[in-house]
Parts: sequence; structure tokens; C-alpha cells
Amino acid sequence: MTSFRDRFEQTGLTWPEIAPADFPFAPAIRVDNVVYISGQIPEAGEDIAYTGKVGETISLEEAKQAAAMCAANILFWLSRELDGDLSRVVQVARITVYVNAAAGFSDYSTVGNGASELLLKVLGDRGRHARAAIGMAGLPLNVPVEVDAIIHVR
Repeated sequence: MTSFRDRFEQTGLTWPEIAPADFPFAPAIRVDNVVYISGQIPEAGEDIAYTGKVGETISLEEAKQAAAMCAANILFWLSRELDGDLSRVVQVARITVYVNAAAGFSDYSTVGNGASELLLKVLGDRGRHARAAIGMAGLPLNVPVEVDAIIHVR
């Protein structure tokens, strides 16, 4: 049987290694059987992979890739919260995709598909979720995409 980690590796992305930052909030908090994942940006290690506005300096395809990286980082923090056992995921309930968009750009849903598709590839039906994808005037560190999540676990 294929493991969640094997499915992740098949996406072509590298499993994230993120050091917790010294922020006044946590990257993931579990309350009963729900894990709340703070907004994740397209970072790889200590590097930010993408910066800029979608529709200006970031193409639609790059924005989808950035959204997939954000979803990968969600899985990283979720895995840490579940002691590496993603089989404990019952359902990804909801994600919100924030898009740092240039004036006139409106294809937020396609950008969000990058995150949604990755979650479905890795978690199967457990990765199916409700979603909002919205445009923003800016995001932290000028990243093009940020994604947060609410996930039911056992």
C-alpha cells in the first residue's frame, strides 16, 4: 500500500523542513479533534521560493506552484502535530487561499487549485475540502500566496 509520504514524493515536491519561527503564534494548534494550521507561505527551508504579485511579476502557473508549496507546508505542520502519522487525518475541512494579486487579476480559484490538487493527491478523499480563494492587496514578505487550513483528525 502506498503511504501518504510516498504519494507526496510522487508530486515532485520535496518534503518541507521548516524551523518554527519566533512568532507570538503557533504554526499548528490542536483543539480536541481539530487541527488549525496557521497561514503557510511558499517557503523551502529558510528560503522564500516566490515573491511578487500574481498577474504582475508572478504568472498564474507560478502562483499555482506557490499554492502547492503552501499546502505542502500545511502537511508538514500537520504531520508534526500528529507525530508523523497522517493516517490520523479524518478530513481536511476547509482551506483559505489568499492571493497577492495585481489590480485586475481575478483568477484566484485557479491559483487555489494548486493547493487543493496537492491535498487531494496526497490524502485522497480525506483531502477534499471546502475552500475560499480571495485576492489581497498584499501578503507578508510580499509572497504571492498564503494558505491556512482546518483539519479534522483522530
